[in-house]
Amino acid sequence: MFSLSELAPPNQHESRCKLLKPWWEVFMDYLVVLMLMTSVLACTEQLSRDRIVCIPVDPLSPPCMSNHSMAQNSDVKPSPAPKSTNPQNPGPNFYSAPRGRRTHLVHQQYIYISQVCYHEALPFCSRFFPYIALLQSLVLVASGSFWLHFPDTSSRIEQFLSILAKCCESPWTSQALSHAARQENIQELEKAERQPFLSAASSWVTRTRRSSTDSGSVSPLLKRSEVAPSPASPSPCPSLLSSNSSVSSLSVGSGVHCPSSKAGPDSPREVMSLDKSDGEQARALFERVCKFRSHCESSAVIYKVYVAQTTFKLFLVLLILSYTIPLLNSLSFNHVCRPEEWELVGYATFECVHVLSSLLHKLLVAYLILLGLYTLLNLHTLRWIFHSCLRHYSFQSVKDLWSLRDVPDLTNDLAFLLHMLDQYDPVLAQRFSVFLSPVSESRLLEESLERRWGEDKLQAMTSVDADGFSRLQLVALPRLPSALYTFNRLQILRLEFIADARFTAQVANMSSLRELHLYHSRVAVDPSALVFLQERLEVIHITFSQASEIPSWVLSLHSLHELHLSGRLSSECSVGRSWALGSLRHLHHLRVLGIRGLLQKIPGELCEVASSLARLEIYNEGTRLLVLTGLKRMVGLTELKLQDCQLERLPSAVLSLTHLRLLDLQHNNLSSLEELLCLAQLRQLSCLKLAYNNVVVLPASVGVLRGLELLDLSNNQLRSLPPALFTLHRLRRLLLAGNLLDQLPAEVKGLHLLSELDLSGNRLESLPSDLCRGCLGLRILNVAHNSLASLPNGIGALSQLCRLDLRCNNLEELPAELGCCLGLHGGGLLVEDWLFISLNPQIRDLLSHSDSTSADYSEDDSQVESDSFPCFPPSQWSFSSALESDV
Repeated sequence: MFSLSELAPPNQHESRCKLLKPWWEVFMDYLVVLMLMTSVLACTEQLSRDRIVCIPVDPLSPPCMSNHSMAQNSDVKPSPAPKSTNPQNPGPNFYSAPRGRRTHLVHQQYIYISQVCYHEALPFCSRFFPYIALLQSLVLVASGSFWLHFPDTSSRIEQFLSILAKCCESPWTSQALSHAARQENIQELEKAERQPFLSAASSWVTRTRRSSTDSGSVSPLLKRSEVAPSPASPSPCPSLLSSNSSVSSLSVGSGVHCPSSKAGPDSPREVMSLDKSDGEQARALFERVCKFRSHCESSAVIYKVYVAQTTFKLFLVLLILSYTIPLLNSLSFNHVCRPEEWELVGYATFECVHVLSSLLHKLLVAYLILLGLYTLLNLHTLRWIFHSCLRHYSFQSVKDLWSLRDVPDLTNDLAFLLHMLDQYDPVLAQRFSVFLSPVSESRLLEESLERRWGEDKLQAMTSVDADGFSRLQLVALPRLPSALYTFNRLQILRLEFIADARFTAQVANMSSLRELHLYHSRVAVDPSALVFLQERLEVIHITFSQASEIPSWVLSLHSLHELHLSGRLSSECSVGRSWALGSLRHLHHLRVLGIRGLLQKIPGELCEVASSLARLEIYNEGTRLLVLTGLKRMVGLTELKLQDCQLERLPSAVLSLTHLRLLDLQHNNLSSLEELLCLAQLRQLSCLKLAYNNVVVLPASVGVLRGLELLDLSNNQLRSLPPALFTLHRLRRLLLAGNLLDQLPAEVKGLHLLSELDLSGNRLESLPSDLCRGCLGLRILNVAHNSLASLPNGIGALSQLCRLDLRCNNLEELPAELGCCLGLHGGGLLVEDWLFISLNPQIRDLLSHSDSTSADYSEDDSQVESDSFPCFPPSQWSFSSALESDV
């Protein structure tokens, strides 16, 4: 065991690899070192004392004869031993006669015979055993840790150890484990309170616990069921754990079970506030663990290499034993040598003894004993591999001892690494499991959000729009901050790029919430929160990339009035099928439905709300809408918008919509309006928008639309206007901008109720004077970007005119009659500065505009006046486009 400070430095890879070695692997490493030392000792001895000693054998005498017979056969007779002159004081006799067999060989002959017999008669094992043992030991050393240094495994192992070190050192680990222990005790306390025990049983448990405590060993089962101490004697267990503590301080048996005496479901959660840097490091560590998990669970390279290495080591050691054990029989202290050198030495047979025979025999026996132990450990490793399921890890001990029951099961290489880690210390796996727990990650995000997105910051981000509604926009948050639920006056909530948002029961505090925008955000709703949203939510806007991102709970909002969908809704995957629910029948109060997608037909699911639907908006983004028969069932529609649907003629299905008041067919391919005569059946039609089409001729049948109050024909190719157009006496707004008109008929005087006339972007050279005599109620006149050389006489009669745009024309001067237009006083005239200066100073003073008024007009002028698309401030458009570019 070592401290975390020794684990953290990345330069101690070898020492950190011990974490992944079980006890038998470590013991096998020591055995290999001992075998290597034994072989090195044998090699050292053999290099220094590698020789034999040989003695000639007399062929005429027996192998073992007495000293007396050997002395008689020799030429030199042994002299009798001198008698001691002092028998009372015996001592060493240095003058005794030599005994044994006398040979007639000189020293050089002995050396020669020893060398010859060494190469001819010495057994093979005695000569080469130390070198073979050394080579075998080196092979075993090289194969012992191959799985730790294989190219495909070493990178994963090093990254795993680095992540493990950071997981153990992170302050969030200690907090999560202590919180899990507190939650576990709280649950057990609640369970104990719900299940009353008999007095006898409780006293028995008390006596058992006291006896186990007195004996010094506490049972784990009793330890888990302990009741929290009373407030008078608080638990000495600290609520905060130091991040610099060692791994052993958080072992399974450590005293982290210290719940509060009054803990309950409504009690405030005790948390350890992390620094900003610690919180960011913990979140980064969660992402790193997630990526490493997906990488390691995709294959089992480390497991396969480890199995192959173990099998190879067992095969190698069995091979070594197979030819090493028989060598024991060939080792002998004495052996006979017949060098066939009779002419040189005079003897044919020699008795030889190896100088290191005894030592080599002992070293060989020791080497074989170590090799046998090594073989047994290899067999144990193979048994452990095949007996245990090393490619699956379930964190069962963590789930039993802690409240981290949501830790997922692991497979392949990551599971194998954790099995190896368990053999060293299971506490390390428990610390690593903290960063695999979704609940732990969720709590970390919640604490980070509570710290960074408090009530004060959200209040500063809340704004009030032009309609007086309180609005809040949250972008790119990991989830919803809890402080959001304290805003009881918030009416519009916009969520953008929030991947994991959830409405809890606390959303009931937001009593004023009426409108919700979900822009590429996944939002889940708890059952208790869904009841509130079903009663209060009236408008919802959903923007998505895939149809599967649409929340299923949207279809159950029975109080919903407006539903706007924007995303990939194609004809192959209609609204119902793409939602995987296919029913709108619960939306009884739905009045407005907007769809922006790629539809080729009107979805059949809309028939379920056809009776209540009042407005239908379809923005088809250039995809041709082929089938419109579904519109015939929506007889209650009052507003219909079919924009960018590539329509080439007015749809006949519209004729069945007798209650229709607004028909918007902008951004299509309409070139002919011959079907306008059929629209006479729509007697309530008051607004017709045909802008951004290819209309060349406006037929005289437009005169049958007596109820029209707004006609938008902007950005077409009209060259003339029929007189029947000016018989629409109810017309209040006539928008003809962006056409090819070169004159305005005098019949325009028949439009007595006309309040807005837009003729900008045409080829007009003059305006009829009848305009000033007949359209006395005109308030807005836009003739910018034309070729006007002068204004008509009598323009001063337009007393209600409050906005007149004359920019980009051929005017050389302005008539003084403009001073009679009281509505233009204060900045209603838009014209070039040099032309404005040509007016009389008094009139110029009346028409002079303040900076604020001009700014307002210039801003309004930059926006399209038609109701084709909702107008947003430029800052909103740029912000939305920036977010879409990031996506």
